[in-house]
Amino acid sequence: MSLESPLFMLMYTVSSSLLYPVVILLLFSVVFSLGLIGEFISEYAKRNRDVRELNRIGQNVQESICNSDMEAAAAHLDTIKQNHLVNSFARDAATYLGQNRITSIEWLSEEYEVRMTKNLEYTKILSTVAPMLGLMGTLIPLGPALIGLAQGDILQLANNLMVAFATTVLGLFAGIIGYVLTLVRKRWYWQDMADIDYILESIEVKE
Repeated sequence: MSLESPLFMLMYTVSSSLLYPVVILLLFSVVFSLGLIGEFISEYAKRNRDVRELNRIGQNVQESICNSDMEAAAAHLDTIKQNHLVNSFARDAATYLGQNRITSIEWLSEEYEVRMTKNLEYTKILSTVAPMLGLMGTLIPLGPALIGLAQGDILQLANNLMVAFATTVLGLFAGIIGYVLTLVRKRWYWQDMADIDYILESIEVKE
């Protein structure tokens, strides 16, 4: 089949038309990754985990629940000062505990697990999609570059190769940031989930 057939010309036209959307998405990915770095630094600065305090409050909650004093147990939960997600869970759990709704607290812990997973989705998608966009940005200009080479147009060849190399670098840059942030945040959230599970076990001692 001739390379000048309508089918191949259609494929070439469609692939070439994707270059600008790919470049725009790559630039957006880089800006988004820089924003994630700032958010990551802010989250790191606010992280505060005190295992002794958490253990002490957990024991106080257990004692209060064993004495059927739900209000006191809820008050102890309100004093927790840990990482943001753990604090937020403790506040919400205290509300349900004051109403003696233990089952709702179990459901709440699952909701927080889903929330943590959702927070990881952004960096996971970035670490996967950004290198793919970089690869597309590398391959798409190679067609015009080869045409320029065949026609002896060195300027066209150089311009397209510059675009190809630039998109590769941008895609890898955004992908690396997404990958690193995903790994670190995953460890953070595992730690937070372990603290939430400890609070949940302290509350369920009555059962």
